Amino acid sequence: MRVRFGYVAIALGVPEGSPNKTTTAKALEKIADWEGRIGRLRRLMTANLETTLRILRYNAAHEVALYRFTSKTVPLATHPLATGWDYIADGQPLWREIGDYVKLHGMRVSAHPDHYTLLNSPKPEVLAASLADLDYHARMFEAMGLPPSPSLVLHVGGQYREKAAALRRFAERFAALPGRLAARLMVENDDKIFTAAEVLALCEELGRPMVLDIHHHRCNGGGELAEVWPRIAATWGGATPKIHVSSPKSSKDIRAHADYVAPEDLLPFLRLARETGRDLDVMVEAKMKDEAMFRLVAGLAESPGVERAGLAAVEL
Repeated sequence: MRVRFGYVAIALGVPEGSPNKTTTAKALEKIADWEGRIGRLRRLMTANLETTLRILRYNAAHEVALYRFTSKTVPLATHPLATGWDYIADGQPLWREIGDYVKLHGMRVSAHPDHYTLLNSPKPEVLAASLADLDYHARMFEAMGLPPSPSLVLHVGGQYREKAAALRRFAERFAALPGRLAARLMVENDDKIFTAAEVLALCEELGRPMVLDIHHHRCNGGGELAEVWPRIAATWGGATPKIHVSSPKSSKDIRAHADYVAPEDLLPFLRLARETGRDLDVMVEAKMKDEAMFRLVAGLAESPGVERAGLAAVEL
């Protein structure tokens, strides 16, 4: 089994490697004219896109095939203050260059809309904002010329006092999504409400791939991984399954992510997953970003039965 690794947004190995340059609505309101406001947003977006391209070049040089784009690429993209701004047209050459680079190097890229993107919210205004956020993320991938494959990770959302009804509402809302959005969604278990077993049943119903977060499963267990993993892997069809991994910050703060990932927090699962006979992609969610990813790969390679398969991959 070949296991590839990736990381989220910021590359610590790249000088000024954060593509998260942004501003606040309060600061933007101080700019009196609309053109001035949009000019400010345009400069920030351009800097973020240029940084993203530098990160992708760094990834290619270091054999990193997985990468998660930041949701902050376009600052305040869905805010009323940005209404009327065509951020796709303004950044088109860079959007396309990023997409071309991704395709040239066969990278697997994704994004993870923020926690306030709640498809199953009973509040119409929250649903409207969530749909706008999904549309923004989809437009980024479309601007890059990337096909409509699973690229947006989403949680089920809130429980709203009745879990079964919340799950049904998610399924109904998903069924009503435009095809261009639905085709990009994959669903992840969370650390408080919806367990791996519950999200798996939902994904099987919807015909969507499930992203297993091992750390969330430890915090919010539901079903033995040995039992549910073959079914989770099957939700990916012929594509390589993807999981998330992190270590707890401390024994008192188990939900927060640590700076690095301990190999022992992943290795037992890799040995279990090997039994399915499928390759695996692993997104490292750690404060130290690419440094944590490289350290995890090195640590795993010291374990019996694990061999390096490049700078950001191992084989079991």
